[in-house]
Amino acid sequence: MDSFSTVIRTASQEQHTEAETSTFMSDLLGGKLGVDAYAWYTEQLWFVYEALESDTGRLTADPVAGPFLRPELFRLAALERDLAHLRGPRWRAGLTALPATRAYADRVRSCVEGWPGGYLAHHYTRYLGDLSGGQIIRDRAERTWGFARKGDGVRFYVFEGIANPAAFKREYRALLDGVPADDLERQRIVAECKKAFALNTAMFQALGEEFPLSA
Repeated sequence: MDSFSTVIRTASQEQHTEAETSTFMSDLLGGKLGVDAYAWYTEQLWFVYEALESDTGRLTADPVAGPFLRPELFRLAALERDLAHLRGPRWRAGLTALPATRAYADRVRSCVEGWPGGYLAHHYTRYLGDLSGGQIIRDRAERTWGFARKGDGVRFYVFEGIANPAAFKREYRALLDGVPADDLERQRIVAECKKAFALNTAMFQALGEEFPLSA
């Protein structure tokens, strides 16, 4: 019988691939889009992580979500530093969530408020992705737009509090395997992981519509 972490990974593999290979991300990582598209993407991430991190105090003591609330994962402060670099000190004044981003952030917030298992699904899809594929984005961004290595503009992808990402991910997956949830709840969490990837893909599609490549 597969472990819960394996079930989650395999069940969401198709959606994961779809998100990673979206036209917007392919164009962005391929150097076909300018830094403004990268800045817009970073702004959209701010709304998602604001929902993920701003009201988690209610989950600290929860047996399902609580063990995953690790401060070394939190990204909001790093995102805000990146946005100040990309957009200037008045970056907040220009923040605009695309409708797809708003739907994504609203779903995360509803899980924070009422469903710890659902929050865990979003936590998994975001933070483990940032620790893994996010490093490819950081490298490309540094090379494409000249950001200092692991400096302002790409701090979102730099986990200074995690010295060994591979070991951290193993520990995270071990926590997943031990989540105190019955089979039905685990199935619901897996379904929410798929929903999280779908919401992320919709955000990419909306960004792609904002930054179409001329024929």
